Amino acid sequence: MTIPLFKGTDVERLRRASQAAAGTLAYVASRLAPGVSTADIDAWVREDTARRGGKPSQLGFHGFPATVCTSRNHVVCHGIPRPDEHLAPGDIINVDVTTFLDGFHGDTSATFLIGEVSAEARHVVDVARRCRDAGIAVVRHGAKLGDIGAAIEELAHKEGCSIVEEFGGHGIGHQMHAPPMVPHTGRRGTGIKLRSGMVLTIEPMVNLGRKGIRLMPDGWTVVTEDGSLSAQFEHTILVTPEGCDVLTRQELPRTIPVSGVLGLQAGHVG
Repeated sequence: MTIPLFKGTDVERLRRASQAAAGTLAYVASRLAPGVSTADIDAWVREDTARRGGKPSQLGFHGFPATVCTSRNHVVCHGIPRPDEHLAPGDIINVDVTTFLDGFHGDTSATFLIGEVSAEARHVVDVARRCRDAGIAVVRHGAKLGDIGAAIEELAHKEGCSIVEEFGGHGIGHQMHAPPMVPHTGRRGTGIKLRSGMVLTIEPMVNLGRKGIRLMPDGWTVVTEDGSLSAQFEHTILVTPEGCDVLTRQELPRTIPVSGVLGLQAGHVG
């Protein structure tokens, strides 16, 4: 398994692609409201990505039919936007944006609260965000890959939630998905050693109920097996000697009220 190490101008190009993806996610966040269809979100991502000079990485990836994944309520990941799926007060929705720009990919996602939501919905979204940040906090040159999963899993279990094990983060750069696979469960001190210059995504999928999942007949949409809510946040990061550089960071207010929408952000987009 060859894992590329990036430096110099390549890092700056990675940062531009990552910031383009984060900017598109922020643009979508500013337009979310009850009544918006997930097909609207797809159109906004398509238009805003083009305005930034990029291309949607997800469109056509292994046959994926859309520019963005829109995963609502009990959908864990890979939700396909549809014109007949509309956001309603009380929903949560993850929007996952990946942009290809100047030879590199940037990948980020966030889960948003639509209007007034239940305490359970607010809890799983908050835990997902904190799990992502807990994984990021242990990243540095010389750390082990298992340290990331352990930090995420420990926090999720402490908060009464579970972590989806079938999907994880990944290396990213010239390819959207590259080695290594980044598990969101694990044991400290295990796995490959992280090295400065590695670029990874950390993107735990956190279920309010059990960790089991199932694949829908469309071959893409993954849902919780027990029908419980699921949330996810994602950043693209660069490993550095002192820790990491969050390439998809966006400095936004912690809450974004837009037409009844409350999105959890605060420098936490992605």
